[in-house]
Amino acid sequence: MKQIGFFTEEDRLSKLSVMGDPLEKMTGAVDFEKFRPLLNKIFQKEALAPGGRPPWDYVLMFKVILLQQWYSIADDMTEYLINDRLSFQRFLGLSLWDKVPDAKTIWLFRENITEGGYYAGVMHPICQVGIKGVKQPCDTPPQMYSVPYNLVLNANSLGCNNPPSY
Repeated sequence: MKQIGFFTEEDRLSKLSVMGDPLEKMTGAVDFEKFRPLLNKIFQKEALAPGGRPPWDYVLMFKVILLQQWYSIADDMTEYLINDRLSFQRFLGLSLWDKVPDAKTIWLFRENITEGGYYAGVMHPICQVGIKGVKQPCDTPPQMYSVPYNLVLNANSLGCNNPPSY
């Protein structure tokens, strides 16, 4: 087995960029940090006692939920694919050496958003970006993900100068 080189991850990410990674385009089109105040408000809790494991970054977890919808994947498979796919890791701001949220954490985050009635408020701005193929209304929580696997982003609505040809 070959040893991993120092620039191997960067080289592969560069190749994905040249090939037209749609998640990279979405990252450039949407300022996900604008969601942080709303997500912080949704998940604001008083500490019961000192200590405990700190929560996952809320913006990262929100992006995980978006990946699930766009690619129609369940919690266990989402955990696997984040570990497996460089494009998912880059979209989430993770490197090969970072920990990845487990399936139970992903499930709990999604449940907190949907059961708390926050789904429409969080998803509405993303729906305005121009995603082709979304079969369900953006303000309705998913029963199970009904977005087709071969999701195509509308590159023109993302403001891309050189939209890829699909």
